[in-house]
Parts: sequence; C-alpha cells; structure tokens
Amino acid sequence: MIQPGDTAPDFTLPATPDTTVTLSELRPSRVVLFFYPKDMTPGCTDEAIGFSAAEADFAKAGVRIVGVSKDSLKRHQNFIAKHPVSVPLASDAESDTCERYGVWGEKKMMGRSYLGIIRSTFLIGPDGTVEKVWSPVRVKGHVAEVLAAVTG
Repeated sequence: MIQPGDTAPDFTLPATPDTTVTLSELRPSRVVLFFYPKDMTPGCTDEAIGFSAAEADFAKAGVRIVGVSKDSLKRHQNFIAKHPVSVPLASDAESDTCERYGVWGEKKMMGRSYLGIIRSTFLIGPDGTVEKVWSPVRVKGHVAEVLAAVTG
C-alpha cells in the first residue's frame, strides 16, 4: 500500500458528472482520494454523502475530493441520482488504480475470503506526495477525522 511520503500514482479515470479526472491536473490543490467498495451499500453511501456534505469545508481549505470504486460510470450516475452525493466519483473498472494504491486485496466476511477494495483514504499534497493514509477506514467519524487533518 502507498504510504505517507510516497508519490501518489497519477491516473486518469472516467468520472461523474460525465467527465474524466486526472490526479495531476488537480494540482496545486491538495486532494482527498477515497477508495470505497461499492455504490448503494450502507457504509459506502454514508461515506460518499459525508464527504459531499463537507465538500464546502474541504474547499475552504483548498482541498478537492475524489471517490474511486470499481463500479461503472452508469452505476455512479444512478448512485448520485438516488443520494445527495456531489463529489466526483471515478470508475476504476479494471482495478488498475486500486492495485497501484494497494487497496485491492483479500477481505473476509462471515468466514469467506474474497478480493475487493479495502476502504482507504489518502491525503495527497499539492506536489503529489501522500501526506496521510487511513486504512482500513471505519466510516463513522471518518470524514470529520480527515477534515481535522486537513484544517489542523
């Protein structure tokens, strides 16, 4: 997994609303990059809504927010249509970006092992260096914790 001090791998992914997001093009802003398992699930919905609700506070601190999952752009659009999500959601359908950040890995649920996205958040500085990593993430209180790190 990418660690603080590492250079954040650049990427270009299709994103909502009907555009692409390229990490390096967000500079010189700091970026909160959050990886989440799946649209329309309770934890992922709470996380995306939480980051959206705090988007103005992050913007005041000069920080942009981008969410990433393997869901298709169409699924992201359906998710946004159903929930108050305003932050861009990028589609990493091939999981290349997830793998480069080290968030694609083995997970366990009810005794079963499977591969999936390990919920993780990266704070990336204006020069593209990772400043802080949260992994694995517990959704409750996470957005407030990230905002405190940004404004702290």
